[in-house]
Amino acid sequence: MTVLGDIAGAGTPSGDPASDIEIKGVTANSKEVEPGFVFAALPGVKMDGARFISSAIENGAVAILTHAGADVSSLSVPVIVSKHPRRDYALMVGRFYHRQPQTVVAITGTNGKTSVAAFVRQVWAQLGIEAASLGTVGVVTGEKHYPLQHTTPEPVALHRLLARIADEGVTHLALEASSHGLAQHRLDGVRISAAAFTNLSRDHLDYHKDFEDYLNAKLRLFRDLLPAGSPVVVDPDAPGGEAVIKTAKACGHRLFTVGAKGEDLQLLGDEIDGYSQKLTLKAGGESFHVRLPLVGDFQVANALTTAGLCIAMGAPADRALKALETLQGASGRLELVGVSGAGAPVFVDYAHTPDALEKALLALRPYVKNRLHVVFGCGGDRDRGKRPLMGEAAVKNAEHVIVADDNPRSEDPALIRAQIMQAAPGATEIGDRAKAIRAAVGALQKGDVLLVAGKGHETGQIVGGKVLPFSDQQEVARALEQEAETHG
Repeated sequence: MTVLGDIAGAGTPSGDPASDIEIKGVTANSKEVEPGFVFAALPGVKMDGARFISSAIENGAVAILTHAGADVSSLSVPVIVSKHPRRDYALMVGRFYHRQPQTVVAITGTNGKTSVAAFVRQVWAQLGIEAASLGTVGVVTGEKHYPLQHTTPEPVALHRLLARIADEGVTHLALEASSHGLAQHRLDGVRISAAAFTNLSRDHLDYHKDFEDYLNAKLRLFRDLLPAGSPVVVDPDAPGGEAVIKTAKACGHRLFTVGAKGEDLQLLGDEIDGYSQKLTLKAGGESFHVRLPLVGDFQVANALTTAGLCIAMGAPADRALKALETLQGASGRLELVGVSGAGAPVFVDYAHTPDALEKALLALRPYVKNRLHVVFGCGGDRDRGKRPLMGEAAVKNAEHVIVADDNPRSEDPALIRAQIMQAAPGATEIGDRAKAIRAAVGALQKGDVLLVAGKGHETGQIVGGKVLPFSDQQEVARALEQEAETHG
């Protein structure tokens, strides 16, 4: 039996009769309240959860967690008033569910989180560990895949999943820590053993007030959530790396640096070998030669961060580095989907920031003998300032650019495309994404390479309030089939 005193932390004094109230659940949604629940009346951007306290009590809430400004003077149930209600809510949920994998590592940064989480899971699996990853593409274990609505789910959904996979035998978890999730305290109840940082570039400035606020959200992982003395894996050369190192040192964490300037895992050499790369690495005073079956400098960075996390958590360096040779890219992360009749490869990538788009195109440049093509767009109801920057990145790094729709959401797709096109001289505008992909595939010649960017693993396109079935991988496959029939 779980009682209020077990989950309330410092909110309910020891000896208070309220601490012995049996708790059956915790929620921040008054419609989900059942008899025996704690209702968290949280302040929101559009609405204050305190407005629903009465209905929550009518539905059976036996205690309320809320903020100092809420009117709780006449309530008939115990009230916990918090200066940090979202944080205390997450901690309360964590204590209620309490079952988590024994080892949890968290990865934050703008790009690379999904790949690193997937790679860490794969390396652990190679070492015989029951492992899972959690983030943008869902929860993936050795045998199962659970889809998610958000990269970092809200606390109740997150902890239900953690308890579920722990009960299924998962002992090690690699999860993505998004800036939204960190800013909204969704991860505060997770017992994190180690953390890693990938990089920082412009993203989510529709939510964060400025770039500094975005960075500070990322730094919460190291400053507020990671226990003192825990490992922090970072590349000193990565954008934002210095800020992470400074924060880690101030918090007494144990740094594990990787990359060309890495003191713990150093990259000595990198040579392209087909769609793989030959790496020369140094760790623990020893040199290692690793054939990484992935394309691009950014995937090298992801692989080193992966190995760093695994080694920092106790994996033998030789075995962890050897396991990098078996990595499979995450869905929609510079994924080779097919090859045209002229022998031109077609890749799909999730790149939806200027930095990610540029890096993806640069990663493909060594394979281009003629022209590099790209199809991309920008999402509606998101950071509008990055749209011309995406256009600039495309025309700077590709010879043939097609601007198409991404997820327009509630915005006029034509206006989104226009904002991109103003900074993309010479680009072609084809709003219909499927037609844009077919046009790009149809233009491929010998020595060309095509990148379809922005949606990656997604299987739907958000138009207005509807999610329409759409997959870049499937559309590329259809376009290649049509091209083969036409020239067959």
